[in-house]
Amino acid sequence: MTKRTKPTAAPPPPSPTPQPPPTFDEKLIDALRPYKIELLGGALFLLALLTELGLLGLTQSGFLGAWTGLWWQLAGWGAYAFFAMLGGAGIHIATRPLGEKRPYTIRAGHVVGLELLLLTALPLSHLLTGATLADAYAGRGGGLIGWALSDPFIELFGGGPTYGFYLLVGSWGLALVAGVTFRDVVEGLDRLSEGLKRLAHWISPTAVPAPVPHAVVRGPALPPTPAAVPPPTAAPPAGPPRRHPLLPPPHLLEKGTRWKPSAEEITTKKQIIEKTLADFGLPATVVRHQIGPAITQFGIKPGTISRPGPDGEAQEFRVRVGQIAGLNKDLALALAAARVRIEAPVPGQGIVGIEVPNSQVSAVRLGHMIDSAAYAKLKSPLVIALGEDVSGTAVVADVTKLPHMLVAGQTGSGKSVFINALVASLVYNNLPDQLKLVMIDPKKVELIRFNGLPHLIGHVEVEGERAIGVLRWLTAEMDDRYRMFSEVGARNLAAYNQTIAKYSDVNPLPYIVVFIDELADLMVQFGGDVEAALCRLAQMARATGIHLVVATQRPSIDVITGLIKANFPSRVSFAVASSIDSRVILDSTGAENLLGRGDMLYLAADASTPIRVQGCYATDEEIEQLVAHWRQVLPDYEPMRAPWETLIERQNFVDETDELVERAVALAQKYDTVSTSLLQRRLRVGFPRATKLMQILHEMGLVEDAQEGGRTRRSFTDESDEDPLGDYLQGEGG
Repeated sequence: MTKRTKPTAAPPPPSPTPQPPPTFDEKLIDALRPYKIELLGGALFLLALLTELGLLGLTQSGFLGAWTGLWWQLAGWGAYAFFAMLGGAGIHIATRPLGEKRPYTIRAGHVVGLELLLLTALPLSHLLTGATLADAYAGRGGGLIGWALSDPFIELFGGGPTYGFYLLVGSWGLALVAGVTFRDVVEGLDRLSEGLKRLAHWISPTAVPAPVPHAVVRGPALPPTPAAVPPPTAAPPAGPPRRHPLLPPPHLLEKGTRWKPSAEEITTKKQIIEKTLADFGLPATVVRHQIGPAITQFGIKPGTISRPGPDGEAQEFRVRVGQIAGLNKDLALALAAARVRIEAPVPGQGIVGIEVPNSQVSAVRLGHMIDSAAYAKLKSPLVIALGEDVSGTAVVADVTKLPHMLVAGQTGSGKSVFINALVASLVYNNLPDQLKLVMIDPKKVELIRFNGLPHLIGHVEVEGERAIGVLRWLTAEMDDRYRMFSEVGARNLAAYNQTIAKYSDVNPLPYIVVFIDELADLMVQFGGDVEAALCRLAQMARATGIHLVVATQRPSIDVITGLIKANFPSRVSFAVASSIDSRVILDSTGAENLLGRGDMLYLAADASTPIRVQGCYATDEEIEQLVAHWRQVLPDYEPMRAPWETLIERQNFVDETDELVERAVALAQKYDTVSTSLLQRRLRVGFPRATKLMQILHEMGLVEDAQEGGRTRRSFTDESDEDPLGDYLQGEGG
């Protein structure tokens, strides 16, 4: 049996050892510790200043003389430039508390550009002065650094490549200092090229290209004009200009002016964003900003927060993206903005995009878009200008690659203006024999301005009943084109036109682009017929060169059905009323936070997420000038009769052939003679209706002409004919 021991009491904690009061040096160090970065900047400036004085020989000391002599031997005259930059860096670091109140802005590109310029100037000065290694030791011609960066390269690659390399590096550094991007250079070269071409055309206006071959869709051919056919005695041009002389001139479209927010406004918004996120316990840093025509996108890099881990020790955890995405309304309140959209994350980048409206919106003019490098890069004749993204980069598309586009947005958001710009883009670059347009505008006010355009088939259709006939004709035209493709073994329109180019008696087929400005009105009246026609065209018409652009202001599931949406891979959404409408058109939210007036989300056929674009804008005056231009250059061009007129007339006739006509056909088969009075008695109709029915029977070939002076007509219908009405309609269709 063990003896239980009494537990001993814990020893009392040791009394704290009294700490001596801090000394003056410790107090000074504690006071200066928050300013260690500024002190480092001051030290750099002082070092640079003393070195510059030593290089100039204004001060003498043993250590300073050895220091300046070393740098003079290393860099020669470059030592002055290097320590001048070092002194500037010291001033910048020392004035860090001023923050954004500094009267200048230094970016990393500026520093890198200056260094590249210095490293380029040292070897070039050594080469241009013909200095030797002994001269380099003496600090002449760029010093030893200039010699090391020049002579070995000369021996390995020769003088030409060495000079070219350093000139290229120097140009790069100059571009970084000046803030010139590669896109600016390309656009500048493009404008220079256009200017030289206009100058060459002004010097030699007779050098015009030969006309392109003409073709239409079952209509009159495009007449040649004197400007398009050079005189027989004229010398052949050295090279064809970029544009056909019948196309509208570039000065017809205005480029407009651009507005950008000031650096102070950008800095203020950065600080507000960072402070608002910090107030909610979400530290983050604005690492970049991109200025667009309507919004500025701030790139946010989420920070880290400390939380106890499983073992009780504090651990660093990165802020979740979803936490930032839920603060759009709080950020809008802090920034005093109407709406703020958060893209979390930006696709392909490790940042969260916060899109803040600019205080002033810049219109994206069609003339500016056509002059952009992105527009010139696409060689397709069916290039359309969509607008500019959040960085101000032009967004363009090829209609043949879309291949069909669905546009939605509430009233006043910019749909109709956007469609007008698309039409203007197409007629600006295509002759009437290369492109045909079909337009349906139930609103009767938007697209009718294009009536009289040579590219237009018929007129702009504004009645819903006739729109059904247009869609049916398009499906028949698609089937007809597939039949022609099969005859020559072609897979698409481009291959067909290339195959038949060797035959002089066969005209190439043009592209057909169909614009429907309000789908909801058609779906309400003729939902089943419209949906079936649109889906069949969207599924099969791409290869035949028929493309659809359909717009609606009511993006609901009864208008944009699942079948329609599945066959329109390219979609554009302007501002909508709710996130539900945004999901209907884009399968994602975001369109409910758009600003209106052309602000849109564009989902390309080959993209997984939409991009934000400020839509392109063409004024009413520009559109009127485009239409007037085509009427002026082709004054004798007669608009072709709408090929769907026969189909609509036949459909109207079929609508009239109701039960009375079927009963009249039965009477004609039953009796040897049929008269108007017989139809009145048997069918119980009035004399006018009976007369019309008798005329229909005569047109069908069921009764002969009336005898002289009599009212009796003899029927010669073969009773073996089971469906004379169907045979008649089929014959009319043929």
